[in-house]
Formats: sequence, C-alpha cells, structure tokens
Amino acid sequence: MSIYTISSETEMTAPVDADELVIALAPGGTIYKIALDTLRAHMHSGIVNATAATLTVTKDLHSGQTVTLNRAGGVAVTLPAATGTGCVYRFVVGTTFTTDGTIKVVGDDTMIGTAILFADAGDTTVGFAASGTDDTITLDGADTGGILGCEITLTDIAADLWHVAMVSDATGTEATPFSATVS
Repeated sequence: MSIYTISSETEMTAPVDADELVIALAPGGTIYKIALDTLRAHMHSGIVNATAATLTVTKDLHSGQTVTLNRAGGVAVTLPAATGTGCVYRFVVGTTFTTDGTIKVVGDDTMIGTAILFADAGDTTVGFAASGTDDTITLDGADTGGILGCEITLTDIAADLWHVAMVSDATGTEATPFSATVS
C-alpha cells in the first residue's frame, strides 16, 4: 500500500485500490486519509452517455456508474475480464435500437442470471436464463429487448463469471437475448 501526499509528490505511479489519498486542510491542520477504492466508489455515481458504435468498459470509468446506450444503430459493449471484484455495471437503453446492440465478455468469461421481457400480447412477461455457457447479450430493439428503458445490470461475481439481471420491453415474438458467440 502506498500513501500519497499530493502537495509534496513530484511524480506519482498509477495508484491501486489499497492506496490512500491524504488530504491536509491546512499546513499543520487536520489530516484525512481516504482509501482509493472508497474515493472511486463516491466518484462513480454519475451517468456515462454512450453514443459511439462501440464501448470498451473499464472498472475505473464505468463501475458504479449508469451507462446510457444512446445510439439507434446499437452499441457493441465489451466488458472487462471478470475477476470477482464485485464491481457492478448498469446499462440503460436511452434510445431504442433499430439494429442489434450487444454486450459481450472477453476470454473464457460466461454469464448466469435472467432476462425478463414484457410481452406485447396482454399483461404478460417472458423470462429467459443465461445458461452458464452464454457470453453475449443481443438487444435487437424488438424480440430480445433493447427498447427505450431497457435495463441490464452485470456484476463481476467470480473469476470468469458475470451475473446478469435484465428487464426490458419487447415486441414481436420474444426471444432469449443470451447466446455463446465469444469463445
């Protein structure tokens, strides 16, 4: 673990979660120490607006944030490697997709969890489960979700394993958003 006092550091290496940030209110005054992982948790409480065709998710930029997917042509999202950090990544579709958007893992990672889709025929829902070999979520703006308001939460629960909780409206013939396309 490193401790950085910003006012006297001339060069700082990349900090890690166990590092501390020291804040002195005045010379000789009260000193506060904040663990970097605690600071990151408080800083990551905003909205990230994704409008490009691709998004590579990182722990530092996206964990604990809400990422709005705002591209009608879909967004191809790539998750970081699952290592069991407990980091939570929340995605909300802000613009209904007119072509496929995807959320994919890397390497040998897989997904477990469920997707609940609201059927367009009456007051019914349809549920789908990720099988434990699935590694991709496809959102087509119709049958598999990806409609305005769709919410997908992914949690890094173990090495090579993501938990998924998805809720979306759907149209047409509802179908599973889960598949194995990466490995």
